[in-house]
Amino acid sequence: MSKQLLRQEIRELKKKADKQRMLSASQKIFHQVEELTEFKSAKTILAYWSLPDEVQTHDFVMKWYREKQILLPIVAGEMLEIREFSGMECMEPGSSFGILEPKKGKAVNNINIDLVIVPGVAFDLQGNRLGRGKGYYDKLLKNKDTYKVGVCFDFQLVDKVPVDSFDISMNIVVQSI
Repeated sequence: MSKQLLRQEIRELKKKADKQRMLSASQKIFHQVEELTEFKSAKTILAYWSLPDEVQTHDFVMKWYREKQILLPIVAGEMLEIREFSGMECMEPGSSFGILEPKKGKAVNNINIDLVIVPGVAFDLQGNRLGRGKGYYDKLLKNKDTYKVGVCFDFQLVDKVPVDSFDISMNIVVQSI
């Protein structure tokens, strides 16, 4: 199956998914993430501020930002720029996708990231990831030696994700049980 067809198939499944079930699944996913040795030892975590159809990160970010350095990406042209999350008062609507993002300020792109939580359209058990098609995370993570955790709902885990040479794979994929 092509990347485009797989994106379309998952988009349809997301439309049919129960929003309350997705929220409950998100909580279960992050409970599993919090049990990972790599998470427990991580001091700096790159997460994301979720869109309504993604694994929900808001509670996770709010829970941990005082204990660990939580970073969030913002879309800056063709790249992702990394900024620190310091509470809801630092958030404002972004120009891309309508996602809340940390207010304009100093980017922290060259910081050492211990763990990154990565959204995706689909994943497979080999750690391959299909994104939305812009290559944002592939470009961001290309030269980063960090533990990559893909998070997804059960219907986003497929047998095989089509991959290209530039696609970055995950160390682990955590799905709802």
